[in-house]
Amino acid sequence: MDSRHPLAVITPTLDGDVLMCLARAEESFTPGQLQRMLPDASVHGIRKVLNRLAAQGIVATSRGGGAAVMYSLNRDHLAANAVMDLVFQAQRLADRLESALSRWQVKPWYAALFGSWARGSAQGDSDVDIFLVRPAATDDEVWDAQVLDLEQAVTKWTGNDAQCFTVDRADLKSLNNDPVLGSIQHEGLTLHGSKSDFSRQFRAVSPQRA
Repeated sequence: MDSRHPLAVITPTLDGDVLMCLARAEESFTPGQLQRMLPDASVHGIRKVLNRLAAQGIVATSRGGGAAVMYSLNRDHLAANAVMDLVFQAQRLADRLESALSRWQVKPWYAALFGSWARGSAQGDSDVDIFLVRPAATDDEVWDAQVLDLEQAVTKWTGNDAQCFTVDRADLKSLNNDPVLGSIQHEGLTLHGSKSDFSRQFRAVSPQRA
């Protein structure tokens, strides 16, 4: 799964990127405006895609200032929900992770998605990086089984390898200069627990991109 081109899972063509741009904003665009969002494409190519999608009804057209044709996603189309689900796959991943962690027998004290998936820059070969803070007095066998099950589930959900980075809660303060933890504090997406409680456990440092 590629968070930068989420519709590549069903189409590698320009159609997917055009639909992505339209789905992410509830407004209308000219081909030229869309081309500024998709600089690797030409205005001519984008216009062809828009007209093809408009013929299918998934894209709506209207007249803007100066009689320019404006294009937007037709959110009433039967396929619109499917498009939205694909465009916002990264959020769906976070939602699934939250749900999975909430069902753990031994829940993490804190958990976050970090790295390229948190930044929205993940590519098809990017790992899904998950940070877990293990609470005190945790049964190793139960914990390790939960982590393995989660990693395997994430790979099934996304096609990407999943890597869980686990730290014992008791060790957090001793890691207050760890740049990876600094990165998680600055840009991690909380999946379980309190980010403010996590942040208080150590001093903020300059983030290192994972």
